[in-house]
Amino acid sequence: MVVTAVIAVKAQQEQRMTVNELFELVESNSKTLQSQKISVEFAQKGIEVARTARLPEVNASASLSLNGDVLVTDRDFTHWEGYGAPRWGNSLAVEAQQVVYAGGAIDAGIRLAELHAEQAAVGVSQSREQQRFLALGQYMDIFKLRNREQVFVQNIELTQRLIVDIQAKYEQGMALKNDVTRYELQLETLRLQLKKLQDQRAILNHQLINQLGLPEGTVIVPDEGIISQAYGNDGEAMWQDKALAESPLMRQTALSRQMADQELRIARSDKLPKIALVAADNFSGPFTYDIPPLNKNINYWYLGVGVKYSLSSLFKSGKKIEQALVRTRQAEQAREVVAEQLNNQVQQAYTYYQQAYVELETQRKSVELAHQNYQVINDRYLSQLALVTDMIDASNVKLNAELNEVDARVGIAWAFYRLKYVAGVL
Repeated sequence: MVVTAVIAVKAQQEQRMTVNELFELVESNSKTLQSQKISVEFAQKGIEVARTARLPEVNASASLSLNGDVLVTDRDFTHWEGYGAPRWGNSLAVEAQQVVYAGGAIDAGIRLAELHAEQAAVGVSQSREQQRFLALGQYMDIFKLRNREQVFVQNIELTQRLIVDIQAKYEQGMALKNDVTRYELQLETLRLQLKKLQDQRAILNHQLINQLGLPEGTVIVPDEGIISQAYGNDGEAMWQDKALAESPLMRQTALSRQMADQELRIARSDKLPKIALVAADNFSGPFTYDIPPLNKNINYWYLGVGVKYSLSSLFKSGKKIEQALVRTRQAEQAREVVAEQLNNQVQQAYTYYQQAYVELETQRKSVELAHQNYQVINDRYLSQLALVTDMIDASNVKLNAELNEVDARVGIAWAFYRLKYVAGVL
């Protein structure tokens, strides 16, 4: 069992990682993001398909037939008379058509395909933001847990030294056995909490390396500079403007509005005539529309302009146009709703970001006071003026204050990156 444990420990490989390196791994290894990128490729092919509507339409047909004899009767089905016909017939026809005017439907269809491609690209941006934020949340939690573990290790070492001191006092008759027992219980509690933190970090680490595509056994060590880095304080107005200009959510709504415009254009094109240049050539034989049939090949061709107008569009297209108009209003209203929601989210995220600095200052002061309190209680305990329970309470207060300060340091970085995520610029 011991050998197995040693091998497992040696198999682990620590990998120090900055936030930028984290994002690079998300970009290259996130399965969700790679799947989203395929949709962009699909949409790009859709543009090529839409552009083919500008190309001429060419049809060709060929046939070989066995012809029967011709039978002729009067209109009252009397006087039957038959004529022999050439047994084999052939036909070759080619027809070409080039649309020169379709009421704007072709251009609108191409533009609609381009907007679908842009929407797919924005979807990738949105997915990138989400995957980065998800990975960053796990990254920050790992960092927070590592810092908490360090605090627990320090307190465990301190408790162990106190146990040695109290044990010495007990042997000198200056402390009770119960005092030693209480601190030993405190030590076991700290060790259990440390083990829980380590297990929790191992779970998060496993999930994160899976997302990043890293080898099994990799232990991610977050960059310490993340809590010492100076983060900007550009004001809420700047973040609001940036969110309106760059947020994938706002870009999606803008594209939806443009797509609604193109759908309206297509609906209106139904009420316009379609004009095309046409050309055809037909080579066939024999000529069976003469009596007797002529065993000859006949070729004829033509060039012209074709005009097509759907009379039913006069009473059908109106409803489609009305529906498209409603769609444009809906898209515009959706844009305003998203803008309002985004404004609230940015304001909230910015407020939390400012609050994180206040919290850190508060926790720093709490740590300072907790240390002072611990030192006073410790001195009083050594002078037999305080109980061991007072010492344990002071130790717990100090521990909680130190943990809260560690969390507050990470909290500033997290609040800043969350603000960037809400604004859509992570």
